[in-house]
Amino acid sequence: MPVVHLLRHGHVHNPDKVLYGRLPEFRLSDAGQAMAAAVAEDLSAREVPVTRVIASPLLRAQQTAQPIAAAYGLDIDTDERLIEALNAYEGTVLQSGAKDFLHPRNWWLLRNPWRPSWGEPYTEQRDRMWAAIRDAAAANPDGDTVMVSHQLPIWVARMEFEKRRFLHDPRSRQCGLASLTSFEFRDGEPVAMSYAEPAAHIEVPR
Repeated sequence: MPVVHLLRHGHVHNPDKVLYGRLPEFRLSDAGQAMAAAVAEDLSAREVPVTRVIASPLLRAQQTAQPIAAAYGLDIDTDERLIEALNAYEGTVLQSGAKDFLHPRNWWLLRNPWRPSWGEPYTEQRDRMWAAIRDAAAANPDGDTVMVSHQLPIWVARMEFEKRRFLHDPRSRQCGLASLTSFEFRDGEPVAMSYAEPAAHIEVPR
């Protein structure tokens, strides 16, 4: 039975605290590179039969995929559907963290959290992610596929599988850096999900 592992990228070098979204130049930090290596080591140690590696086109996802592809002697395929969610705040420097979103100038963007009004609709993220996941499972029925993506699209895919409402508190997401959200398929349908954090032991710089 094919298994598709959604891997969130590792920690990003972002000393200015920019909400980077789809900005192309953001790379992994040293900690992020260590996280990517830890995931590759974990998969290899458990003899997970990875036969394909796919990544979002963004640099941080491609870099996270590299150690896994190297460990298994694979190339990295790129799938645009795995990209980060579009966000109207992209490029904003968050000096005070999430509190900056509550400034009066941003109220119009916050008018509809169900959609959400500040970015790519949850339903569109769901559709593109599950199309990519299903295609990966169908194309690689005899092995495991690792797909490197981003926190929100992975979380939306999980919420769809668990039949949960998309509206949520971002602090409630179980999707840590370099975490694996894995879906097992049977007869073309996802039947089970598991979650792991093989790089949780790596300290993130503050």
